[in-house]
Amino acid sequence: MKIVCHELGYIYPGAKTPVLSGLDLVIEPGVTLLKGYSGCGKSTLLRLLGGLLEPCTGRIEAPQLPLLGSREFLRKAFAMVFQELNLLPLASVWRNIELSCRIAGVPTEQGREWLNLLGMEPFADRKVESLSGGQKQRVAIARALSKSPALLLLDEPTSGLDDHNTSIISAAIQRFSQGSDAICVIASHDHRLDPLAHELVDFHRILSLSE
Repeated sequence: MKIVCHELGYIYPGAKTPVLSGLDLVIEPGVTLLKGYSGCGKSTLLRLLGGLLEPCTGRIEAPQLPLLGSREFLRKAFAMVFQELNLLPLASVWRNIELSCRIAGVPTEQGREWLNLLGMEPFADRKVESLSGGQKQRVAIARALSKSPALLLLDEPTSGLDDHNTSIISAAIQRFSQGSDAICVIASHDHRLDPLAHELVDFHRILSLSE
């Protein structure tokens, strides 16, 4: 499986210059780490890969995945952890995980396994709003991994976290990527994640500062 970006471009409504322009990129199974300055288009690329935005120019080819942005793709093949996390704050940790599993049509036992691996099983009955920032991030990661997605997108998954939380999240991402043909794309400034990368894409090199 692979994803191929051809001459990919995107400009936000009302903006004068594109955030991405003429991007050619091949993404293969494993962990691809997107590095670069703030505003260079890393998060935009994640949303384009997830079918959450439509390219203004160019195209994305992912023939072994359901149509990007389609209901089947969003339910089963794709998972993304946004910087905002988008957890259900008044629901329990387990309810957040359970709903994700049921929507994706996967056994809820998978959710239990990832909660345990990420050290959040003891908090399963706690409301999300009562958790610390690092704990919420681990719940969001567990929810995404529980779907066993073919495409996992992570936007700054360890931003602002201490070494303890970062090491737990790193171990989970590494386990997910081992022995699998799934694709994981991470946008991050965090050099602590560099050892996870099978491929590193430096936006400083592939895009000019004016873009």
